[in-house]
Amino acid sequence: MTDDLVTWLRQQLDDDERVAHSATAGPWWHNPGKAWLDAEAFEQYDRSKGEEFVGYGESPFSGCVAATGPASHAQSMADAEHIARHDPARVLAEVAAKRRILDEHFEASLGDTGVGAGDCTTCTNYAWPCPTVRLLALPYADRPGYRPEWRP
Repeated sequence: MTDDLVTWLRQQLDDDERVAHSATAGPWWHNPGKAWLDAEAFEQYDRSKGEEFVGYGESPFSGCVAATGPASHAQSMADAEHIARHDPARVLAEVAAKRRILDEHFEASLGDTGVGAGDCTTCTNYAWPCPTVRLLALPYADRPGYRPEWRP
């Protein structure tokens, strides 16, 4: 059963990677000052341009998160798929999972006294921070406060 789960999970990661690679390369940004279309404004929007957009809600008229370009353009469609796959619900689920991994490894590093970070027994006695925790931090290496010695 474990091999099946590992195989399945790797397939999911491969698929996410494929979608991300086919999307336009970043860095992506947004304009927080831009007023996104609400339902009323979206109904007035000139959809004759045939632009692909990422929306939210149960109706295509609920609102627009981002317009990615012509729906007939493969890159626009790849960008829209990438954005839609990384919606807030997914990000929150990933954050929760990463927190659980971090909690498991940190608690394993406390030792019998419950004080200080010693070896991570989850990773078979690696010094803290263990390779798993270092890898969890790596995607955030471009953010302020990340230290080079944390790199795996």
